[in-house]
Amino acid sequence: MAMSLNNHHSVGVVLIFLCGLIQAVHSQMDSCGSDLSMFLPATFNTSELRCKPVWKSFILRYNYQSEDDTLNIILSAVYTSGWIGIGFSPDGLMVGSSAMIGWIDSTGKAYIKQYYLKGTAQSEVIVNKGKLMETKVSPRVVLYGVNIYLAFQVKFFESVKDQSVLFAYSTEAPNGFRLSEHEDKISLSFDFSSSSTSSYSPSSYPHKLKKNHGAMAMIGWGVLLPIGAIIARYLRHKDPLWYHLHLAIQFLGYIIGLTAIVAGISLYDKLNSDFRSHKSLGIFILVLGSLQVIAFFIRPDKESKIRKYWNWYHHWLGRLALFVAAINIALGLHIGGASNSWKLVYGILLSGLLIFVSVLEILLWTRWSRKTISPSPSF
Repeated sequence: MAMSLNNHHSVGVVLIFLCGLIQAVHSQMDSCGSDLSMFLPATFNTSELRCKPVWKSFILRYNYQSEDDTLNIILSAVYTSGWIGIGFSPDGLMVGSSAMIGWIDSTGKAYIKQYYLKGTAQSEVIVNKGKLMETKVSPRVVLYGVNIYLAFQVKFFESVKDQSVLFAYSTEAPNGFRLSEHEDKISLSFDFSSSSTSSYSPSSYPHKLKKNHGAMAMIGWGVLLPIGAIIARYLRHKDPLWYHLHLAIQFLGYIIGLTAIVAGISLYDKLNSDFRSHKSLGIFILVLGSLQVIAFFIRPDKESKIRKYWNWYHHWLGRLALFVAAINIALGLHIGGASNSWKLVYGILLSGLLIFVSVLEILLWTRWSRKTISPSPSF
């Protein structure tokens, strides 16, 4: 009986201890009601700032002063290691945005730096560059309790309504001011003139449309159409099988490629994107592909005198379309901020096709060279 009472007493002590620990941790977590005046300078007077929980543990405090176009920002989040950041984007995309990034290094020293995200590669994330105009007020980074606070002031000469804002974090700290890749991010449309926010992700921002556009472009223009061309080039001795396979695969590839371009145009309009080169190349590729489809319906007979000109037109126009499509897919992956996995998959597909074609071409020319009586190969 005594042992039972002791056990209950021990359990009670443990429960009280856990409750106290949970309460202590909870009391250290940031909220819109927290008083930050104990560790932030008077410039960032939190009583004058609007406050909004925006994503996960991220809390954004802000105040826009229209008389001098100044925006005060305090961003907080639960912190253990790595970095957190807030970026300002013209179109909701990471590429082309300017970001304020803060972190604590292994020695306990705090850093806050502006970065310009010129591209997705680590070398294209440039420290001490960007389009954010900082003021004379020095930015601050403070680790207080379990939270990190980034406080800074910037000037805006454009409308602060419907401003695209990015939030991101990584648990790996920068190495020599070189940022590690983010582990998660979100894009929000934020009106700094009021307290309202509307999220692009996951409902408004067309992430799914963007992924579908990329996937269909890679499958249609990057895989199926090249395979159809390979069949027409290297399986001619399997007549009429090569023709039926070529026709079926090319039409399927064209339909999927057409869907990708339609999705791309819709994505372009939704984001009000200014990547005109990618859109222009996509339309050019669509025109070339459509001309190939039209060519099928006006193909002259084999005995016709103009058949050889049709062959030249069909072969070289198709090759041009595939070449430009390969360039545009790579360009789309770059400007769309695709992850390394997408780039790796396309790199493997493209490399595999090029190696396969090279081997087949060598075998074809070897076979032709042995046929001394046969005429030169027709392209």
